[in-house]
Amino acid sequence: MSWFRTSCCILLSSLMFLNIKQGSYCRGETQAASSSFAQTKGNHFVMNGRSFYLNGFNAYWMMYMASDPSTRAKVTSVFQQASRYGMNIARTWAFSDGVSYRPLQSSPSSYNEDMFRGLDFVISEARNYGVHVILSLVNNFDDYGGRKQYVQWAKERGQAINNDDDFYNNTVVKGYYKDHVKTVLTRINSITGVAYKDDTTIFSWELMNEPRCQLDPSGNLLQQWVKEMGAHVKSIDSNHLLEIGLEGFYGGTTPEKKQFNPSNLEYGSDFIANNLIPEIDFASIHIYAEQWLQGASEEAQADFVDKWVRVHIEDCNSVVRKPLIMGEFGKSYKLPGYTIEKRNTYFGKLYDVIYGSASSDGACAGGLFWQLLAQGMDNFRDGYDVVLEESPSTASVIAQQSHKLTELTRHDSNVTKTT
Repeated sequence: MSWFRTSCCILLSSLMFLNIKQGSYCRGETQAASSSFAQTKGNHFVMNGRSFYLNGFNAYWMMYMASDPSTRAKVTSVFQQASRYGMNIARTWAFSDGVSYRPLQSSPSSYNEDMFRGLDFVISEARNYGVHVILSLVNNFDDYGGRKQYVQWAKERGQAINNDDDFYNNTVVKGYYKDHVKTVLTRINSITGVAYKDDTTIFSWELMNEPRCQLDPSGNLLQQWVKEMGAHVKSIDSNHLLEIGLEGFYGGTTPEKKQFNPSNLEYGSDFIANNLIPEIDFASIHIYAEQWLQGASEEAQADFVDKWVRVHIEDCNSVVRKPLIMGEFGKSYKLPGYTIEKRNTYFGKLYDVIYGSASSDGACAGGLFWQLLAQGMDNFRDGYDVVLEESPSTASVIAQQSHKLTELTRHDSNVTKTT
């Protein structure tokens, strides 16, 4: 998601809610303290020999805020809140390319140590609060540099490039990206002393936030890029999981499924073919019916979401045969008709789908809403933001999902012990 995007509340029992507010979820309860890397077994995640289910959030801003000592406490506050409500996974950016203010990578292979130390702090704090992280390595969009910045760097150095989608096939541009991947993966954390590639706090790497390609809508060009970059990541780090960062659009290899895409269009990715690449360990979908089907009724948008989620779970169960996460979803208060009750119902509905799949041996193993903020971050509000202290009813919906998935892990562990 580009960062600036614009019923009944499911409540816990009073006792459960009181316990959660008092911080009864310890790191073991959230499943997140780990001495081993996350793995996959068929279409399931496994951690320390046990099934592992994800309930968490997006917070793209963490490295930026952590790089400034005056705002670093916002990162700690969010991890504290997440741990309190049982969340165990966060997705954030490990990129900020060529931007005018505090970039991570100011030019190819030239890095800002203060920003890197900010990312070090994010990973260290995540571990302190029992939360794993998914680190995304570049943006499809222009925010924080993105593909466009890589192409611009190559142009400035004499490459004859006419299209930002040449990010996927220009040798020089691909070299810049590979160098960035290597730099991040081999980074030694200045706080913990652990190389990122050796840190079990990191759940997975993500090749790109929401890759698209107008130059080749069928998905073939992106397919070749994912193969090449997936192999590159795994050549450096064979321990961590890897995912692409897809929104879930179907492509040229499955024309019969184009009907499920928003407006029946192709976006340059190919959900099934891309995720069948051996180096890719699990799949993701994003869900923004409000944006993809602007002008449609709430009923039509809800029907789209139902079909979108169902078909991707079915495909991961029977074709891809890898775990699936809902990598981004949310409900914007900037859009007409919003109420917090509608947001709570929407979250609860998706959480129920996740739990239903996980509890029936299905592929969908977790979800991360967009986005979690600490109090006092008004400049980062995009309509989808959740501030837990300001939204106790939404916090309850999230906490209940954490509790249900934790209990499911306990059940799976007990079954394993008795068989």
